[in-house]
Amino acid sequence: MSDDHATQALSCYGSVINRTPNLDRIAQNGMLFQHAFCTNSICSPVRAVNLTGKLSHINGVLDNIFPFDGAQPTVPKYLQAAGYQTAMIGKWHLKSDPTGFDHWKILIDQGEYFNPRFKENGRINKTEGYVTNLITDDALAWLERRDPSKPFFMMLHHKAPHRNWMPDLPYLNLYDSILIPEPASLFDNYATRGRAAREQEMSLEKDMHLNYDLKVWQDTSAGTEPWLKNGMERELAAMTAAQRRVFMEAYRDENELFIKNRPAGEALVRWKYQRYVKDYLRCVASVDDQVGRVLDYLEKSGMAANTIVVYTSDQGFYLGEHGWFDKRFMYEESYRQPLLVQWPGHIPSGVQSDALVMNLDFAPTLLDAAGVEVPADMQGQSLKPILISASTPPDWRKATYYHYFEYPGIHAVKRHYGVRTDRYKLIHFYFNNDEWELYDLGKDPSELNNVYTKNEYRSVRESLKRTLDSLQIVYKDFPENYLGALEPKQYKHKALKKAVQLTYPSEKPAALKSLTDGLYQDYNIYNAGIRNGYAAFREKPFEGVIDLGKSRDIYRLRFHFMQSPESWIYYPESIEISVSEDGKTYEPVPSIAFRPTQKTGHQWANLAFDPRSARYVKWMAKGLSYIPSGQPGAGEKAWIFCDEVAVE
Repeated sequence: MSDDHATQALSCYGSVINRTPNLDRIAQNGMLFQHAFCTNSICSPVRAVNLTGKLSHINGVLDNIFPFDGAQPTVPKYLQAAGYQTAMIGKWHLKSDPTGFDHWKILIDQGEYFNPRFKENGRINKTEGYVTNLITDDALAWLERRDPSKPFFMMLHHKAPHRNWMPDLPYLNLYDSILIPEPASLFDNYATRGRAAREQEMSLEKDMHLNYDLKVWQDTSAGTEPWLKNGMERELAAMTAAQRRVFMEAYRDENELFIKNRPAGEALVRWKYQRYVKDYLRCVASVDDQVGRVLDYLEKSGMAANTIVVYTSDQGFYLGEHGWFDKRFMYEESYRQPLLVQWPGHIPSGVQSDALVMNLDFAPTLLDAAGVEVPADMQGQSLKPILISASTPPDWRKATYYHYFEYPGIHAVKRHYGVRTDRYKLIHFYFNNDEWELYDLGKDPSELNNVYTKNEYRSVRESLKRTLDSLQIVYKDFPENYLGALEPKQYKHKALKKAVQLTYPSEKPAALKSLTDGLYQDYNIYNAGIRNGYAAFREKPFEGVIDLGKSRDIYRLRFHFMQSPESWIYYPESIEISVSEDGKTYEPVPSIAFRPTQKTGHQWANLAFDPRSARYVKWMAKGLSYIPSGQPGAGEKAWIFCDEVAVE
C-alpha cells in the first residue's frame, strides 16, 4: 500500500501524465478494479478499516487524531492463529504500536523522506537513505530470513507519495522538460455546489505553500502552523550534507526564475500545479521501482506462483482537479482508490472488474483467500468470488457507503456521508451546515453539476435517500447518535463572560473571547469557523488573569487542554495558580497537580484547593521545555492548546 496514490497517476488506469510499468504488471497478471472506493478518505481511518473489516464508528478511528485500539481483532491476528508469520513494514500511522505481528518496523508518525526514523519492535533508530527504498530493503530482508516452512502475510506500506512530495535524488530532474497536462477542472468555480466546496482549505492557489510544499526556499510564507512553519528547513536538516546539496541544486535555477518573474493569478496556479505534480509523480516513480523489486524477488525465488499480491493506496488524491490537492471529499478523485490483485492460477490475467467494492472488503477477502473463516462481525464482503470467476455475482452490492468525520480539522472539509451507485452519487454535508449534492456520473463524471434540486432527478434523489437510510441501518452508522457528543458542549461556571486578559495573546486574538464562553470543543478547530477556538502558546507559558467582577469564594479551576504529539501539542508540565482581591498583590494557591489520565486527546485539568475569597484569578501553565527525542519535532518547543478556563 502507498499513501495518497491517485488512480490518475497509474498508467494501468489510463493516466495521461505518467507511466507505472511495474504496477501495471500486477494488473496485467491479475485483476484491476475500476470501482474500488474508500469508506473515509483520510489516512488513519482507512488503515483501521483495512485491519478490522469494520467501519470507522465501529473500530474507533474516526479521523487522524483518534488512536487505534490494538486490542481488537485484526487480520494479522486471525492469520497468526491460522499459522501464518506476519510482518508490518513501513508507514503505520495509527498512534499505537502494531499488534498481531511477529515482526514490525514502522515509520514514526508520517515519517521522513530522507534518513527516516523507524521504530522496530519497540526500538527507535534512524537509517540513512530514501524512505521508499529503505522500506523495500527491510521487506525483502524479512522475506529472506522468515521461516520458509510457514505461510506468511506481509503489509508493506510506503510513505510516498504523501505531502510534501520529496523525490529521491535520481528522480529530481524527471519531467523537467515536460509540461504536464492540466486537469479540465483546475479552475473550477463550484457554481452549483455549497459551502463545503467553497470553504475547504486545500486549494493550490491559497493553501499550497511555496516553501514547505513547493521547495521555493526563498519564500518565507510557509504558514504559522507548527508542522508547516520552517517545515522545509526541518526536512533539509534531516539530510546529509551531500543529499542536501544535490536536492537544493535541482530546484535552484527554476526557483530563481520564479522569484525574478513572480507569476500571479491563474499563472501562479499553473506554476504551482506543474511543480506540485512533477514532484508527486517523481515520488510515484520510486514506488513503482520498488514494487518492481518485490515482484522480481517473488519470481526469482519461485514464490510468485503461490503468493497473492495486492496493491492499493489508503485513498485517492486531488492532482489539481477542482483546483485542489489532498483528499477527504467523497468526489471521485479522492473517493476512488487503486486496487490491483495478482493471484496466479486463480485469477485470469489482465481482467477488470466493474463491481462496486470498498476497502471494507479487504479484511474478509484476505482471510477468505487464506482459508480462514471470516468473522460474522466484519462488515465487508469477500472479493474472492469476483476474483475467481472474473465476474460480479448477481447478489453483489448495488451501492457503496461513505462517511467523513474530521471537521473541524485541517483542510476544513466539512463532515459528510453519502452513497454511490454505478451511475449516481448522493452526498449530505452536515454538522454546522445542512446541504445535499447529487451527481449524475453518467453525464457528469467530473462532478461539476449538482442536480439535487432538479425536478427531473426527483425520483433518483428519493431512491438514493432510501438507499442511504437502509445502508446506515445495515452498517449501524447513525450520525445523530454521536453528533451531539462531537458538537461544542455547554459548561456553566463563574468565569463565564467575565473579563480575561492573556499575557501572551495568540495570533488570532478574536478567538480568545471564547476562552470563557462556557463551550468547549472536542476537536481542534483549526480556525474552521466554530467560534469557540483554542488559544495556542509556544515557548511562552499559557498565562492569564480572569476578573470575576467581585470577590467570590473560589475552590476549583478547570482547564480544557489537548495533546497531539504529531502536531507538537502537549499537555502542560505544571500549572500554577494565585488569587488577588485588588489585582496587584497575588497569593499563591497550593493546588492538586494535573495528572493526565490519557496519552493523547482532549482532557480537563481539574485543580481543586481549599476555598478562598478573591476577585482575580491568575494561572500559569508551563509547557515542555523541549519535545523529547523520538517524538515528532524532537528538540523543538512544544505548544499548549487550551479551550476553556473555568472558575468554580
